Amino acid sequence: MKNLKYALLFVLVTIISCSSDDENITATTVTELSGLNKIQEITNDTHVIELYNANGALEQGYNAISLRIKNKTTGRYEKNATLSWSPVMHMTSMMHSCPKSGIVKTASKETLYNGYIVFQMAQNSAEYWDLKINYSIDGINYTVTALIDVPASTKQRVTSFMGADGTRYIIALIDPKLPKVAINDATFGLFKMESMMNFPIVDDYTIKIDPRMPSMGNHGSPNNVDLIQGTDALYHGKLSLTMTGYWKINLQLLNSTNTVLKGESVTETNLASSLYLELEF
Repeated sequence: MKNLKYALLFVLVTIISCSSDDENITATTVTELSGLNKIQEITNDTHVIELYNANGALEQGYNAISLRIKNKTTGRYEKNATLSWSPVMHMTSMMHSCPKSGIVKTASKETLYNGYIVFQMAQNSAEYWDLKINYSIDGINYTVTALIDVPASTKQRVTSFMGADGTRYIIALIDPKLPKVAINDATFGLFKMESMMNFPIVDDYTIKIDPRMPSMGNHGSPNNVDLIQGTDALYHGKLSLTMTGYWKINLQLLNSTNTVLKGESVTETNLASSLYLELEF
């Protein structure tokens, strides 16, 4: 009878402990993923890599991406991993990568990591992107690779072009994500192609902006501030939007000596720059 009592007590403690662990995992999941939606899962024999962002989908242009690593055996999420990634576009005649950040632990999160990737071109019926993630946990190295969907954006959020200096550059719109009728904080990424697989950030340039509404007599807006590089290595300025609708953000790229590498001023006879991004809201 005494042994039966202890056995029942052990079972009860185990049930309570497991229930408590499950509740902690659920609570952590809710807290960690606030404001995020799952894009997809990538798996190997040991782990499931979960990809998240605000929309639950990738798109041509700038993509902020969050990741978690789930251990298949324990069902728990890894808290101390070191990660890197390599997106590759498989074209019919070549392969290339794109601008990307490192992957860092998300501030105030236990299991979440984050970074960004700028897909300068979209997939099509014959050409596709895959994503390779290398990571290390407790000194053991792992890798996982999978196809990813990168459809075309409805508006031009990224542009790739050759500068007057013979260098290929990429400019990507980061903010405003939700533009409004106001003076918006503007953030762009500026990168250059050093090789087919290496696209570093460009330092100390200037991105001049001139937003216009082509459907409304090509009118502009006051109080715009050209973008310069900030401490985060991205480019920041102010974008004035005076009404809702379609806006073409005409650009000029200037190097550190203020030489124009691409783009033209908008005038009465030249209604648009050859370098631009787009917004509609």
